[in-house]
Amino acid sequence: MAKINDLIKQDRDKRKKESFNGSFLDYLELIKKNSSISMLSHQRMYELIVNKGVDVINTVEEPRLRRIYGNDVIKRYNFFKNDFFGIDKTLMKIVRYFKTAAMKGEESRQVLYLVGPVGAGKSSIMESLKKALEFSPPIYAIKDCPMREEPLHLIPKHLRKEFEELLGIKIEGELCPVCRYKLDEVYNGEFENVPIERVNFSIRERKGIGVVPPVDPNNQDTSVLVGSVDISKLDLYPEDDPRVMSLNGAFNVGNRGLVEFIEVFKNEVEYLHTMITATQEKSIPAPGKSAMIYFDGIILAHSNEAEWKKFKADHTNEAILDRIVKIEVPYCLQLNEEKRIYEKIIKRSKFETHIAPHTLEIASMFAILTRLAPSNKVNPITKLKIYNGEEILEKGSTAKVDILELKEEAPREGMSGISTRFIMKVLDNTMAESENDCINPIVVLETLIKSVKELSISEDLKKTYLNHLQNTIKKEYHKILEKEVTKAFIHGYKEQAEDLFNNYLDHAEAYVNKSKIKDESTGEELEPDEEFLRSIEEQINITKTAAKGFRQDVTSYMFYVIRNGGSIDYTCYQPLKEAIEKKLTASVKELSRVITRTKVRDKQQNEKYNSMVEEMKKNGYCDHCCNVILKYAANNLWKD
Repeated sequence: MAKINDLIKQDRDKRKKESFNGSFLDYLELIKKNSSISMLSHQRMYELIVNKGVDVINTVEEPRLRRIYGNDVIKRYNFFKNDFFGIDKTLMKIVRYFKTAAMKGEESRQVLYLVGPVGAGKSSIMESLKKALEFSPPIYAIKDCPMREEPLHLIPKHLRKEFEELLGIKIEGELCPVCRYKLDEVYNGEFENVPIERVNFSIRERKGIGVVPPVDPNNQDTSVLVGSVDISKLDLYPEDDPRVMSLNGAFNVGNRGLVEFIEVFKNEVEYLHTMITATQEKSIPAPGKSAMIYFDGIILAHSNEAEWKKFKADHTNEAILDRIVKIEVPYCLQLNEEKRIYEKIIKRSKFETHIAPHTLEIASMFAILTRLAPSNKVNPITKLKIYNGEEILEKGSTAKVDILELKEEAPREGMSGISTRFIMKVLDNTMAESENDCINPIVVLETLIKSVKELSISEDLKKTYLNHLQNTIKKEYHKILEKEVTKAFIHGYKEQAEDLFNNYLDHAEAYVNKSKIKDESTGEELEPDEEFLRSIEEQINITKTAAKGFRQDVTSYMFYVIRNGGSIDYTCYQPLKEAIEKKLTASVKELSRVITRTKVRDKQQNEKYNSMVEEMKKNGYCDHCCNVILKYAANNLWKD
């Protein structure tokens, strides 16, 4: 209890220390020490994002990312790091918007509009920006101002130039009608005596963050946006008197912070006209008959693509369209990153279910396959691997499949398909129904098939989705499982893979350089073993005529990695890694099949089986899923 009391006391003392109740002159003293406290809303948001840190990815050192992005500079912002995956370029565009707006470029007078399919992360991005404001340092405002406005607005126009020179800042904006009235009537024009306070941002309390949900088309009252006239006071004051104003609309409360429009184009166009003046002129209408009110805020909006297309098709909406910075938020198309999304969501839930290896990978595969457009160049699973940054060769040759060509084929890719929410619901249901507190790829595949059959989509699309699950993904999982069992079966799998890799590299290098290999045991100089090289290359269908080019590619790549300070192992060149793993799998395939399928084993077989089970448990399986997986392998792999 003492610790709780200490915590409360420390927080209270901290708040008292940070509180500020002074005059406008006191505020000017603070400005002299730190002019950034008067920054405008876009700059504040940009600082909140970049101050968390940014990693500039050197794609030379990240081969996988180089295969995805080429030589593009990729920036990853810590602000988004733990919540958003596989949409690096989208996040870079968002930060670029805030950067140009912070520098008072044209985008400071435009709406940031996110468009994309359901469940792609639009709302989550908005939430992260709102929460950033909530946890940001308080700002200084004129006390009791309904607009929480910048105190520098108190400085009369004719004195601003001198003040700007003295303080080294630029003053932008005008007093709202309420503060103008108070300055004249309460403080007799003595702006230096006007009290200033520190105020926080809050979503729930509508402090600096205004949210506009879709409004009923038959009842679109603009008071939701700009406040209203208090009719109870009209008997006391004239209609243009500031004292009759209730400045509690979204633009009023969002001044110096942000205003979010949810499903923005569900509203009638006339209702959105406030956006035009709020962006271009940085002012909003006052309720009643008063003058326009200065507005400094970020305007965020989002909707799905169907509503965007409908709105854009109407040429009468040009005025609003011209004030929109549109950024597409597609679904994630990278397998590794999609998997991280589910890991993040499950980690934040209360589920304590054991998840067998490759379970989330299989679910992620299905999600991404539904989002990919068919290609004439590669099959769906190959395309998925290329988009994941894996090195893929054209069958039987050394030519690589170009990711840019695939993307040019389908520029709208990622804007349709199965949502993350759908996959998460399937995983949640599977975990909730698990009797052994364990889920595996087999049961998740079954649940996905059942869920797809219940979807309200066209029969053709349903047929495509089921084909992904029942054929494409199932076959891919069989390959993964075969490799998994083989790895568990071979004692020291990695060491054997490394030995094969090093041997291949030695012989390939000698072959390319037309030199000989020195036998470590005898010291004898030998010709490179082409039969050994071919035994590896055949695993990935490299033809005899293409073998020379493949060997040159491998050795060139390895020297490139070493020159750039990287380390090499059997996993660093994807095609060779695949070939080595297939070679190892083939070498123990028959024995694995016998041991896995045999119900009555002899002592030696039983020892090997138990050893394999223990190895699989070390690799992330529990007793239950290990038993299920091995039974499945016995019935579905290595069929005679």
